[in-house]
Amino acid sequence: MPPPIKTIDTHAHYFPQAYIDLIAKHGGRVGTSVVEANDATFIQVGLNLRTGPITPEFIDLDKRIKLMDAQGVGMHALSLTQPMVYWADDDLGVELCMAYNDAISAAHQAHPTRFIGFACLPMQNPTLALAELNRAAKLPGVKGVYLATAIRDRELSDRSFFPVYARCEELGLPIFLHPMMINNERMKQFYLVNICGNPFDTALAACHLIFGGVLDAFPKLEISLPHAGGALPILRGRMDRGFVIRAECKHLPRPPSEYLKRFTYDTISYNEEILEYLIKLVGVDRIMVGSDYCFDIAYEEPVKFVDGVKSLSGEQKQQILWNNAAKLLKL
Repeated sequence: MPPPIKTIDTHAHYFPQAYIDLIAKHGGRVGTSVVEANDATFIQVGLNLRTGPITPEFIDLDKRIKLMDAQGVGMHALSLTQPMVYWADDDLGVELCMAYNDAISAAHQAHPTRFIGFACLPMQNPTLALAELNRAAKLPGVKGVYLATAIRDRELSDRSFFPVYARCEELGLPIFLHPMMINNERMKQFYLVNICGNPFDTALAACHLIFGGVLDAFPKLEISLPHAGGALPILRGRMDRGFVIRAECKHLPRPPSEYLKRFTYDTISYNEEILEYLIKLVGVDRIMVGSDYCFDIAYEEPVKFVDGVKSLSGEQKQQILWNNAAKLLKL
């Protein structure tokens, strides 16, 4: 039985079998494969990027629902994660996105009170991405769009992506971001690629959206940052200092820190005081539950974490657990 209190996890990853099968069948032509190692399944992109282990819980919706019930989570907003689809050629990129978007819609139709989904787009070709956006937006259960924090060698402020943003704004579909793991020699030890790399990758993407004019160009576009905004909140003073003293930062109509309330954020901070700081900074109405399901670093009890924040009232907790996301996603 679903939990008695309405809850939605907005950061919950899903690998449909159709997506994995397409990579296994066609990925080799672009240096990507599905590999087995240590009795586990991984997706290998080139030499440096490996995603996994892809456990059955990523794929099997029945297993997922049992775990959701145990966690007290009523609904998952299903999203793809790395390696996304940007490594693919145009034909395979479209195929992968269509397979993924059809799968999240099918999950919603099979379990309408438990699953919605965020569409994946072949952003390496913005023309094709716009076409798939228009198709996916009509699918039952598609409530947003999921993008990586960079598209190959292009930042999210690249003007080629503006038609996609314009259409998302017109459709009222929020964009949720996810890092793609910065590969750097200094982060190969100690899992620093995730512990440090992902939070700073999120901050970099947010800064490109701010300084690159995306938030000004699309004032009604909602963009959600993962991992409680990563390093962005603690960099607000440095951003504002750059705005004051650097010519290349003075073009904004207001200080960069004032844009922080334009984003929404998940709760993946792993620390009550950090979440309280974020709430004080941007407002409780900009915060939604996230878990990073079901990687090993994920919250095992995302609802319990929110319930344990003593400074929050019952009404504020319900905002974070359901109301804010329900409003944003038009549930």
